Amino acid sequence: MYQRVGKVAYKADLTNTIALMKLLEEPQNSFKSIHVAGTNGKGSSSHMLAAIFQAAGYKTGLYTSPHLVDFRERIRINGECIAPEKVCDFVDNYKDSFSQLGLSFFEMTVGLAFHHFREEKVDIAIIEVGMGGRLDSTNVIDPLISLITNIGYDHTEFLGDTLEKIAGEKAGIIKANRPVVISEIQAETKEVFKAKALEASAPIYFALQEITYQQSKYSSDLIGRYQAKNLLGVLMVIRLAEKLGFNLQDHIQEGLSSVTQLTGLRGRWDIIQENPLTVCDTGHNEAGVRELIDQIKSNSFRQLHMVWGMVGDKDSQTILSLLPKSAIYYFCAASIPRAKDADVLKQEALKMGLAGKSYASVGEAYQEAQKNTHADDFIFVGGSTFVVADFLKSIDQI
Repeated sequence: MYQRVGKVAYKADLTNTIALMKLLEEPQNSFKSIHVAGTNGKGSSSHMLAAIFQAAGYKTGLYTSPHLVDFRERIRINGECIAPEKVCDFVDNYKDSFSQLGLSFFEMTVGLAFHHFREEKVDIAIIEVGMGGRLDSTNVIDPLISLITNIGYDHTEFLGDTLEKIAGEKAGIIKANRPVVISEIQAETKEVFKAKALEASAPIYFALQEITYQQSKYSSDLIGRYQAKNLLGVLMVIRLAEKLGFNLQDHIQEGLSSVTQLTGLRGRWDIIQENPLTVCDTGHNEAGVRELIDQIKSNSFRQLHMVWGMVGDKDSQTILSLLPKSAIYYFCAASIPRAKDADVLKQEALKMGLAGKSYASVGEAYQEAQKNTHADDFIFVGGSTFVVADFLKSIDQI
């Protein structure tokens, strides 16, 4: 599975997914959907959209990845994870066929999600891309609207080494005659999206040109400052969905104020406690980490403590160069094969002027940070989705 072992598990091909949809009798055609791609912000945007539709009374499916604590987080209806027996029944019914097709973990999970949404007759499903867009297994749907949040350097070994190439892969979710919303305007990618939309006869909307920050009177319980960019794209999608007959306008603020409660989202500027202020966030690529550092700097604190781990296939030097040198570091490795060894990470960080110790697990690193903090300090936990996952599991056990 890609999340655990990385590149060797990646399949850049829709052949298996198309065969899987045929086996399942094309469940992707049985429900209305909105497709969400992007380097950063696609998870938050998907959950915001789902919360608004839920608040408006629509039976709302939500497919996201990866999960943090429980696999079933990936597949929700009105915030409720798919039931364990639904997962088991699906595998029992189809496991022989899946083996014959040679499906990946992600392909099977997409099939399970689409099958579940059809069985439960959802009114709308918000579908988050796993990686890229053009060749992602979710890209067999014909969505009412597509949303692309932003483009940054991540998964470059699969998607390309320039923003233009990466944008071309993300633009693969643009469908013929279906509107597409772009949350952020970036000089390197704007023309890529315009060209793809023109080719597909797809109306294209750059959210910042349609909805200014000043015009947006809405606020979300997702409080990271970077969410302001995501919000513009979400509001533009809602405006288009209204034109398609959804009654959402009177429920936008209700949904945005209760995203975490309605959808179960965790790990996006997730405040665990106030004294000392303890926050975890899954931001892990260059653009995401830049946003996180800006957010950290906006807080007042005596001393910053960083519980930090990374996966081994990320550009650690670039990321480490962004981190504040004044912080005390607690380097750790998440409990997955892809995780970078904590001692190796500590040595790489030391070359960047970052001082700290290494620990055997995320939970141990966090507990050590707790021992060293005052009430007016700040503990930040992050560097990887899997570090946040291990952290959330560890505090549930304390």
